[in-house]
Amino acid sequence: MSKKILIISKYASTLEFGFETRIATIARNMQKLGNEITIVTSDSNHFAKFEKFKKTFNVLIHNNLKIICIRTLKYKKTISVLRVLSWIDFEIKLFFMNKKNFFNKPDVIIVSSLSLITIINGLILKLFYNCKLVFEIRDIWPLVAVVEGGYSKYNPLIIMLSIVEKIGYKYSDLIVGTMPNLTPHVQNISGKKKSAECIPFGYKFKKSINNNLKGRLLTYRSFIDSKFTIAYAGSIGMSNGLETFVEVIKKMKKNKNIGFIFMGDGSYKNQIQETLKENDNVIFMPKVQKSEVQYYLKEFDVLYFSSLKSKVWDYGWSPNKIIDYMVSERPIIASYSGYKSMINEAKCGEFVEAENEIVLENMIIKFSKFNKTHLNNIGARGRKWIELNRSWNLITKKYLKIINNLFD
Repeated sequence: MSKKILIISKYASTLEFGFETRIATIARNMQKLGNEITIVTSDSNHFAKFEKFKKTFNVLIHNNLKIICIRTLKYKKTISVLRVLSWIDFEIKLFFMNKKNFFNKPDVIIVSSLSLITIINGLILKLFYNCKLVFEIRDIWPLVAVVEGGYSKYNPLIIMLSIVEKIGYKYSDLIVGTMPNLTPHVQNISGKKKSAECIPFGYKFKKSINNNLKGRLLTYRSFIDSKFTIAYAGSIGMSNGLETFVEVIKKMKKNKNIGFIFMGDGSYKNQIQETLKENDNVIFMPKVQKSEVQYYLKEFDVLYFSSLKSKVWDYGWSPNKIIDYMVSERPIIASYSGYKSMINEAKCGEFVEAENEIVLENMIIKFSKFNKTHLNNIGARGRKWIELNRSWNLITKKYLKIINNLFD
């Protein structure tokens, strides 16, 4: 049964803005399945690029998808007062927007964080339209800010967000998370026996890879072909938990048969390069475009995922990096001590305790002794699992099914 669905997400963007978010992809698929979709978003987004709007409220049509873009306060740093003020600016303008001029009465409103405080507008609109409200969590705020950002739980902003979070969980009709084990957190915060549904990130499979990329690997070909290679691909920052990996690389300096690769950029890259400057068992490759990632990943023997120990991981994960890794058909070693999914379900690699150098080193040595056929078989299970469980069409149909269940 088709529905009129209003999606409110400050950081939603489509490919026309240079970057397509998960919620925009889901919205497109919902519309293709016969639903009327409207997205309300902001032009203040550190991932996407927007034109300079003169009006406060701007109606855009991108591939038949209706987007209302609200002109809001801009910021440069992702952790800053200006970013918080940009959230507030968005909420105030959304509250005073003359809604009937921009969209029809919705059957369902989906509020997709961040910003967490949008759920307040969502609850007001739920009462005004007498419709269903879905609260979608992509990052567990304010827990992330306290555990990983170092903010005190007594910080006024954290207290405010904690109150907003509790109200949102308590009064929404449906709670959705990209992580598979959000329910315990929701029940702990709300004090109610409410469950959360998992609607994770998906993947769009492409038919071919540009063969012109081969020349770019010539610089590294000798290193890759002469060793068993384990590669980390992605952002190289302090929060990525790469210290354990670096220490293992240093310890394995004399093992000439195993090579390590960092592919990407970040604030921590120069420091790692300096630390490992005496090592000839490691190389650093530049960041590559997302459209080219799969070609490079397939060239390595094993892929590595790193993380720090964190309470946030107790509720599970759904990182795009793991999806990319699994699609590449390469085995995965993940330093991760949270709620386990995907890799263990697909049997396409192994988890080891985060921040434990000994178990990581032993696991790398174990994998290095596997022959190519065995490695390929392990990796192939990852792609097969993604094909069966993470297509956007499948994810969208699941989302619509749980939304339709609200009306039964």
